[in-house]
Amino acid sequence: MTLPRAVCILGPTGVGKTGLALHLAERFGGGVINTDSRQVYRGLGIVTAQPTAEEQAKCPHRLYAIIDPCQAMSAGTFTVLAEQAMTEFTGQGLLPLLVGGTGLYLDALLYGLASIPDVPDVVRQQIQAGWEALGARTMYDFLSQIDPDYAAKIHHNDRQRITRALEVFESTGRVFSSFHQQEGAPPRFDALKIGLSMDTEKLSPRLMERIEAMLAAGALREMEEAFAACPKVDAPGFSGIGSHELLELARGRLDLEQAKTLWHKRTKAYAKRQMTWFKRDPDIHWFSPSEHEAVAALVADWLETG
Repeated sequence: MTLPRAVCILGPTGVGKTGLALHLAERFGGGVINTDSRQVYRGLGIVTAQPTAEEQAKCPHRLYAIIDPCQAMSAGTFTVLAEQAMTEFTGQGLLPLLVGGTGLYLDALLYGLASIPDVPDVVRQQIQAGWEALGARTMYDFLSQIDPDYAAKIHHNDRQRITRALEVFESTGRVFSSFHQQEGAPPRFDALKIGLSMDTEKLSPRLMERIEAMLAAGALREMEEAFAACPKVDAPGFSGIGSHELLELARGRLDLEQAKTLWHKRTKAYAKRQMTWFKRDPDIHWFSPSEHEAVAALVADWLETG
């Protein structure tokens, strides 16, 4: 059986994935499908670095700004939506381009999800009691000890995801990240994986420039409006890097310089964790952000031989 085909464009935050995706979409007739867990949120286009309206007008885009910040997105729900978008694009003769930096989401889509057993009510009650007695930092630290891979992907104040991971561990004895990729499962799609990488020291000033550009574009006002529509500090959409710092700035808990410094520090650390995650995959073809033509040549060869 011939597997559906897709090109995956991955790499750390701020490295230039959107630019490459648009280049390939124009060259090969493609449509972009978001695989970033932050860019699914509506009303946070600037702070989550979603493609602009002008960029999205260049080719079809799917799974950007599809849920409100108060809603949660699971890997399972994402997989269903991404498959639908892939089917839509393939039916239109478009090449699906899976673009983003959330490794868990991409793995869930490519390899499927193992079934997670129901969590007993008594375990849910125990975890909730833990939050009340120990607080967010301790609960996150516990998750980091038992499942560092998953903890590295989420914010330490993301109560919904931390709770879910701890509930699953307590009820099954298995870490939550182990359910995102079925052990030994063959790929469900014929995927060409393209990785963009950049030395961290070269990426660092680029990340600060992007933060300044986001602020100039109105990221703080965007955050204030999003919070007014969803006045919950621990809402799923506000747990991401940038959103958290801007919310603290809007609430007067940080001044502008403190917010920018923390935002940059956490973005840089996140980029390192993303590269650690992706470097484990031997199937990724790595390029520098400027090598658009070299990537296009590889994609052309792959399409020709498929």
